[in-house]
Amino acid sequence: MLFALICRDKPGHLQLRLHTRPRHVAYLDGLNGRGALKFAGPFLDDAGNPCGSLVVVEAADRAGAEAMAAADPYALAGLFEDVEIRAF
Repeated sequence: MLFALICRDKPGHLQLRLHTRPRHVAYLDGLNGRGALKFAGPFLDDAGNPCGSLVVVEAADRAGAEAMAAADPYALAGLFEDVEIRAF
């Protein structure tokens, strides 16, 4: 089943996002390598700066999608204000 991970950054945390981005991209590459990543990209604010993420993954169940969301380096770094997980 597909799940959309809708992640909103904490306000004022652009530098944390930029600092953590290489680990986040490597994590997504790993998901892609095992066929779990379907697509991903940043949300942009009015100034064109990233302010969140949309990541669509394939997981056996919601618990699997939650585990993928929790293991994202952005989540581990405390970047996200909230993460919504929706069946897609």
